[in-house]
Amino acid sequence: MTPRRIITVGAILGAVGVAVGAFGAHAVADTVTAERLKVFETAARYQQIHAIAVIISGLIAANWPSTWVNAAAYLFFSGVIVFSGSLYLLVLTDTAWLGAVTPLGGVALIGGWCALGWGCSLGTRHSAPGTT
Repeated sequence: MTPRRIITVGAILGAVGVAVGAFGAHAVADTVTAERLKVFETAARYQQIHAIAVIISGLIAANWPSTWVNAAAYLFFSGVIVFSGSLYLLVLTDTAWLGAVTPLGGVALIGGWCALGWGCSLGTRHSAPGTT
């Protein structure tokens, strides 16, 4: 995926994260327990953090192209879908077994950070023409 597309995906994740967070604060807050609302807020927070991580991955990929940096973006994205998505669904549907899926998303998020670090340590910086 091109750096531009990675950044676009991150921006979409961020926008959706704001919308879902607002939905949680206004529509969900009155219908679930305080404990479930905290779970929803955790999902929204992790989505926002990793939306920024996807954007950063795109910016890094533009300067230090690496399959590892691209892998990081994919892992962050899939991690958000599985981690935050399973928590959103758990709260909204009161389906407890979804809690067993959540750690898989967490592993993807951790893998994203590891891949990003590894990719940056191996990547070759590309200078703009005429610079060193």
